[in-house]
Amino acid sequence: MFKEFKAFIARGNVLDLAVAVIIGAAFGKIVSSLTDDIIMPVIGKITGGLDFSSHFLILGKVPAELAGSSDYAALKKAGVAVFGYGAFITAAVNFVILAFIIFLLVRSVHKLMDKPQEPAAEAPPEPADIALLREIRDELKKRPTV
Repeated sequence: MFKEFKAFIARGNVLDLAVAVIIGAAFGKIVSSLTDDIIMPVIGKITGGLDFSSHFLILGKVPAELAGSSDYAALKKAGVAVFGYGAFITAAVNFVILAFIIFLLVRSVHKLMDKPQEPAAEAPPEPADIALLREIRDELKKRPTV
């Protein structure tokens, strides 16, 4: 069983996948930072100071020490049931940005890669009468001349 596992792990595809997951996680953090620290504040400024991450509805009972609090993270950490539509909007924007960047990346790679040469079209099979005429010609060439 250990040998099978070792053969499985040693495959190129598994190693490539592991590298892709690690790079993808790091890339996801970069996109999250781009969204949270750059894009959403600009959108908030354009919309008059609207900060999507702090928009939520309280659905459950709030503990006395957090009464009147507008800190989404603190309420969520305290176990209060909150409907965090602002966090969802931020996550949706993250997804759209990530999907667009991946689209641009894949498109660029496809443009850089050489397009595979299409195989030459095979010649259509020779008609039977032409093949017969060739055989007759070849046989006549083989005969000694008198």
